Amino acid sequence: MNSSLLWYITRGAGIASLIMLTAVVALGIVTAVRWQRPGWPRFLTADFHRSLSLLTVVFLAIHIVVAVVDPYTALGLTAALVPFSSPYRQIWLGLGGVSMYMIAAVIVTSLLRTHLGRRSWRAVHWLTYAAWPIGLIHSLGTGTDSGAAWMWVIDGICFLTVLAAVLWRTSAADDAMVVRESALPPRSQGARR
Repeated sequence: MNSSLLWYITRGAGIASLIMLTAVVALGIVTAVRWQRPGWPRFLTADFHRSLSLLTVVFLAIHIVVAVVDPYTALGLTAALVPFSSPYRQIWLGLGGVSMYMIAAVIVTSLLRTHLGRRSWRAVHWLTYAAWPIGLIHSLGTGTDSGAAWMWVIDGICFLTVLAAVLWRTSAADDAMVVRESALPPRSQGARR
């Protein structure tokens, strides 16, 4: 296979993985507060989040496999499986490896969710909140086009998307707290805690 074609596949799959992972994280953030409208089918929120997660893993696998077989980088299997072992952009690729293992842990535990307790599954699922920024940093420093303006725009949009989801979630959580507090019966004036 042509090395240029492999480069395009690696970069395209990596960029697609980042964009989809961003969408997965943003959806996870907003669905955690049950973001949906009455009458909406469940596939618009939780099921879409799950399906997009699996599609992200497919593109991530393509990104990694093609990077391993690309003769330009000559990464090899060890560099792909052992973070920070690559002589090529060691730190940046190492961060990608760390993010990959975090995502793998989330996927495996999600597939085994029925066999795990909710608390255990949720604890591992929180790794996504670390895997995403590490993957974003990997994107900023890896590849020949990481310094290109268009790539910075993609990275910036990904960052702003997750930031907007976090801000929306904290706002929704604050609103939910106000609603819960207003539903409490009023205290009598003489009662103290």
